[in-house]
Amino acid sequence: MTPTTPAPAAARQAPHDPAPAARSRTHTWEPPTGYADGAGRSGLEVLRMCLDGRLPQAPICGTLGFRLVAVEPGRAVFEGEPAEHLLNPMGTVHGGFLATLLDSALGSAVMSTLPVGRAYTTVQLGVHMVRPVLADTPTLRCEGTVVHAGRTTATAEARITGTADGRVYAHGTTTCAVLTLPEGA
Repeated sequence: MTPTTPAPAAARQAPHDPAPAARSRTHTWEPPTGYADGAGRSGLEVLRMCLDGRLPQAPICGTLGFRLVAVEPGRAVFEGEPAEHLLNPMGTVHGGFLATLLDSALGSAVMSTLPVGRAYTTVQLGVHMVRPVLADTPTLRCEGTVVHAGRTTATAEARITGTADGRVYAHGTTTCAVLTLPEGA
């Protein structure tokens, strides 16, 4: 027998099977203001300004399709919409979407505890994905809660659950460095 070479993909496609239509996605965002527009306010006050529209939410929210929906001292809640544009090559929502949703809720929970003149940065993020998220998975809710808020470090934990089914899709933890903002920031 003589070995055969497989036909190119284009040749294998039946002539009547059209190629899948390309898709596009457009979104807009407001430039981030950082702490400049929140100067003289606590982290909780800045987050509440984002929540009620006096300050824009972070551009990453529009890029990935999630938003801050609630904040109180030591707690922040985001909701996100899984969708086709977030899929990885295996056909499930990319883990980076879940990690970013967790990081946002965790960091914002920490931020909600910070007094005027203080900021944070994530130094460690631990993520555990426990079930796949598909393009048609209903809205996900991520609630971050502070475990420890100190002078130089803070830790928090969060869970991503389905708003429709209540199932846990992922959970995570963070350690944040707490910093003093430079004068005028």
